[in-house]
Amino acid sequence: MQPALFISHGSPTLPLDDVPARDFLMGLGHSLTRPDAILVVSAHWDTPLPQVSAGAHPATIHDFYGFPPELYRLRYPAPGAPELAAQVAEMLGEAGLAARLDGARGLDHGAWVPLMLMYPAHDIPVVQLSIQSHLGPGHHIQIGRALARLRAQNVLILASGSLTHNLGELHHRASDAEPDWVRDFADWMGCAIEEGRSCDLVSYRRLAPHAARNHPTDEHLLGLFVALGAGLPPDGAHQIKGRRLHTSTTFGLLRMDCFAFD
Repeated sequence: MQPALFISHGSPTLPLDDVPARDFLMGLGHSLTRPDAILVVSAHWDTPLPQVSAGAHPATIHDFYGFPPELYRLRYPAPGAPELAAQVAEMLGEAGLAARLDGARGLDHGAWVPLMLMYPAHDIPVVQLSIQSHLGPGHHIQIGRALARLRAQNVLILASGSLTHNLGELHHRASDAEPDWVRDFADWMGCAIEEGRSCDLVSYRRLAPHAARNHPTDEHLLGLFVALGAGLPPDGAHQIKGRRLHTSTTFGLLRMDCFAFD
């Protein structure tokens, strides 16, 4: 049984940066049972309804600008998995979540940055699933629950985002020290995840300290709810305690925490 993971992917430069999160991700793939395929839910593919990448050879998308030239030379030529993509769309449809296949979609940096570090041989088939930021956490828990059976098929569900994500504040930084408003939010989230307080997590924008400042918009946290939903036990229980796999901070504001739901 594969876990469902929430990974904070950080800056696109993560493969080039000498930071603890990079070292953690470089070891994470070795610590897991090798999956037959990977389903990535990325904060960087946001669509009105769920869409699933269905191409046999997904391209590497450099969906950013103003970074070092060597970053644009990086490629992650993992194979796609059209049959898995069709199964994902079917499972979502069975749960009442209409989904479309997209044969042209490649892998954005929310997918290939962590995968390049976890599985550098790029020999495991990858399918990507979009988020719907306008539909909120509860919708994404539904998505996770609809896809939870994939874990028993040796499919790794990897949700990619960021535990904190306010890039606007980066331009006003006087130092790389982590401010209290980042630490307090991340600590609250970590405790809620580890204690299985799913209802509190769904209401994080109301309950968590400094939620709006850490996430002016929801998209980089929504993958967490997909992973949570995919980790819910098959007996229908509504509580699952996540395991914290890593915690660190880059640029003082981006918490790189990662969690497993299994």
